[in-house]
Amino acid sequence: MNILSTYSDLFLRAFGTTIQLFLYAAVGSLVLGTVLAMLRVSPVPVFRWTGTTYVTLVRNTPLTLVFFFFVFAFPLLKIVKLDPFQGAVVALTLYTSAFICEVIRSGINTVPVGQAEASRALGLTFGQMLFSVVLPQAMRSVVPPLVSTLIALLKNTTIAAGFSVGDAGSISYVLAENGEDMLLGLSWVAFFFVLLVIPLTLVQRALEKRWSVAR
Repeated sequence: MNILSTYSDLFLRAFGTTIQLFLYAAVGSLVLGTVLAMLRVSPVPVFRWTGTTYVTLVRNTPLTLVFFFFVFAFPLLKIVKLDPFQGAVVALTLYTSAFICEVIRSGINTVPVGQAEASRALGLTFGQMLFSVVLPQAMRSVVPPLVSTLIALLKNTTIAAGFSVGDAGSISYVLAENGEDMLLGLSWVAFFFVLLVIPLTLVQRALEKRWSVAR
């Protein structure tokens, strides 16, 4: 408890930054991941190729390398000025969206083809068919893997500490500089991460219970 009381301000600031990183990246990756999933199942070959290429490249690129590009290399292009926090959000969003895309696409594939054919027979466009018929059904089956992906995103925020972002991952650096017991300090970090994961798990269970379908 001595470490927690002595460095309470550090823990509050660091985990506050971690939560901000997670929320921004979660919203961005959910939106971008859904768009990419739509591209992957699009009847237009160019759109399918674009979505497939993006997912293949990003999923096979180390997250640390994505961080390095957007925190250090991208600002040198002088297109858009990004501070380390903004660069971390962009890196996490682009990386996680590739995994969310595959989760949503797998959910789309669970919807019977007849649903899409009936929608097209009624005169719905591809976009109307996806948003009104397919995606609502697909989301019911992808809640567990989707929440698992978001939990992975939460843990991946610690990588930002190596790129000048004062999140939870940076706590160990401060403790090491002050000669504190690293095992105890990191145990508290792990404990607070568990507390952050619990709400996500509860949301997953609530949605599964609400959307449960008798098979």
